[in-house]
Amino acid sequence: MNVPTSAPDTTPSATPILRAQNIVKDFRGPRKGLARTTFRAVDDVSVDLHQGRVTALVGQSGSGKSTMGRMIAQLIPVTSGQILLHGKDVTGMKGARFRQYTKTVQMTLQDPFSSLNPVHRISYTLGRALTIHGKAKGADEVEEKSLDLLRKVNLDPPERYLHRYPHELSGGERQRISFARALAAEPEVLVADEPVSMLDVTIRKEILDLMDGLRRTEDLAILYITHDLGSARTYSDDTLVMHRGVVVERGTSAAVIDDPQHEYTQRLLAAAPNPRRRREGAAGGRHA
Repeated sequence: MNVPTSAPDTTPSATPILRAQNIVKDFRGPRKGLARTTFRAVDDVSVDLHQGRVTALVGQSGSGKSTMGRMIAQLIPVTSGQILLHGKDVTGMKGARFRQYTKTVQMTLQDPFSSLNPVHRISYTLGRALTIHGKAKGADEVEEKSLDLLRKVNLDPPERYLHRYPHELSGGERQRISFARALAAEPEVLVADEPVSMLDVTIRKEILDLMDGLRRTEDLAILYITHDLGSARTYSDDTLVMHRGVVVERGTSAAVIDDPQHEYTQRLLAAAPNPRRRREGAAGGRHA
């Protein structure tokens, strides 16, 4: 399908770290007689992720954006299409090859309350990630690198958090731990699935600022999955808008959000809270 492009493509010309190409995902549906139906959640979607850039994948619930993220992280298989890492086809890897892939591509999940094992201290969670990915050996090195990971996600002093359990932390602190666990692999790509949607409004900006800072300090390629066009405009370089499993608009974040071409993007913007619009309306009322 022809996807409206809001502006000339300004994506860097260098080969992307990761390219998801013509991805399709079908899920089994209920039986109808002897036949089994299928539901197409993602239909011919392509995404390029570049070093040091944030790409936002925006859409309402059910748009297919989180399914797309899970396929890029290879947590679920694609039905068809290719995932290319540094130009090499890595679609559907298993076993040792999958473990190697996870050193390069990490994912943080939406719910910080269920993504951390409640029976283990943070020291175990981070230490296990470091050990699995071969980034630390021995108790002293594991502890040293665990403390360094906590510093990277702005949990200071890190000793205060290392031996706590998840239930002793706030939602924002848990999400920071999720980022720290992902960083333990020293990845090149981070898929951040709705990282602030379940957090209090007052700390969402802090977590998004953290994500933006990690993009810069760790030189990550980030896929930021969100329903919030406003944060996509602020924190991402490029934006793709998904609706019913397909990408309906793509371009630079400024172009897509400031001058949307597709009616679905326009509807999303119209439905989103807009403090500036409210201020302008109030100002107009004062002059009436």
